[in-house]
Amino acid sequence: MITSRRIEANGLSFALDEVGDGDTVALCLHGFPEARIAWADHLPVFAQLGWRAVAPDMRGYGDTDRPKATSAYEVQYLIDDVAALFEALGAKRRILIGHDWGGVVAWQVALSGRVALDGLIILNAPHPNVFDRVLQDGWRQKLKSWYVAFFQLPWLPEVQLRSRQGRGLTDVLAAQSANFSPEALETYRRNILKPGAATAMVNYYRANALTLSSPPTPAEKLQTPTLLVWGDADFALDAALAEGNEAYIDDFTLARLPGISHWVLHDAPDAASASIKAWAEAKGLVGPILSQPAPA
Repeated sequence: MITSRRIEANGLSFALDEVGDGDTVALCLHGFPEARIAWADHLPVFAQLGWRAVAPDMRGYGDTDRPKATSAYEVQYLIDDVAALFEALGAKRRILIGHDWGGVVAWQVALSGRVALDGLIILNAPHPNVFDRVLQDGWRQKLKSWYVAFFQLPWLPEVQLRSRQGRGLTDVLAAQSANFSPEALETYRRNILKPGAATAMVNYYRANALTLSSPPTPAEKLQTPTLLVWGDADFALDAALAEGNEAYIDDFTLARLPGISHWVLHDAPDAASASIKAWAEAKGLVGPILSQPAPA
């Protein structure tokens, strides 16, 4: 059963949903323009793996606090949010899961070394160096990323997202995937109408467009075991972005989901969860932390 509550972390009050208990925390980060309800089908499955599965509304979203300054959404603060949430939840083993913008943040957390992660699971968000390479290689990804430039404009993106009582947003989502539940769409519609919410959500793009556009090449491969789940029919991210990620990660697994759109959490919850379960079992991340035997 999913329970909802609030938690203080990094100077903000976060709203979150959770299932399960214990010291193995799987922190699930949603993308734009979603909210914690995006993980509703997944939290109970993750809890069955022995994880305490937690999905917060990220800063600026839903029922979580919304700082007003654009700079408050810079990636350094998003990384600190994740670190503070793991600490507030008392995690001893940390599994970080992210989709879309949640995946962008999850990559940055792992690459920063700010949090000692036991596992990293990304859904439809490439390693930043792979994104940079594909973006520079040609026009296909540049054309797919047109909306990033649109979001740099003042006030106009907010007007579009909030138009027709929030249906300017939800009609676009429903046209991109028939698998959003009515409850999820209604949550997203209500959320975008909350005071300051549209601006906060778009500020992720405004605050980080330059910072994340030319990432430094890491000196060594990421050591955290990493799973990339990729819906191959992504309208926003070119299929080439699923290739080459292994060059930057020591222990990398790719799980392709043919015919699945960018909205993989809604389009293929069973397939996505099955991929995550199989990977977690293979990496020994299922079940509670085993205590070490006392020395003889």
